[in-house]
Amino acid sequence: MGCKLNEELPVIDGLLAGVDEAGRGPLVGNVVASAVILDASFDIAGLADSKKLTAAKREQLETVIKKHAKAWSVVSVSAKDIDEINILQATMLAMKQAIEQLNHPPDHVFIDGNRCPDIAYPATSIIKGDARVAEISAASILAKVERDRQMQALHLEYPLYGFDKHKGYPTKVHIQALQKHGPCPEHRQSYKPVRDCFQSMQ
Repeated sequence: MGCKLNEELPVIDGLLAGVDEAGRGPLVGNVVASAVILDASFDIAGLADSKKLTAAKREQLETVIKKHAKAWSVVSVSAKDIDEINILQATMLAMKQAIEQLNHPPDHVFIDGNRCPDIAYPATSIIKGDARVAEISAASILAKVERDRQMQALHLEYPLYGFDKHKGYPTKVHIQALQKHGPCPEHRQSYKPVRDCFQSMQ
């Protein structure tokens, strides 16, 4: 239904869904998106940009959000799909599916960032929305906790890379492990450091 980029937060009547993602920058694993509709009758204290919260605080808030939100969903799109359709399209797909899986249809959707997925609801993209809109902050927390949980699981499967520490981001330690051991099946082959590693092994 179209997307507006808005510096000022519009006043919305009805159910507002906030949407955010986690995992665009890492070299490995899924990109995860979440959509959340908060219950106006229950104020969740401590919502903030998930990147500024400790892991323990995010996990604490995840429990509260899932218990008290009017609706929430979390969707993952795989590294294989990221390689096939690119990270931007994979992120838009994850966001679209997260919105569509809400058990209450929203009247309006606020998306973190500067663009919106193709959805059947009025939508507004909000730059730095995860620090400005409670619903986006809640979605940011759910997406980040799920993504970190997935990286912990990947660490158990592929402990040589240190996924539990850097969460798949292209840190010096990660790049060194990638160069030493080669990519694992969950690495994103379309990302340059991974692609370069594949080419050096041929």
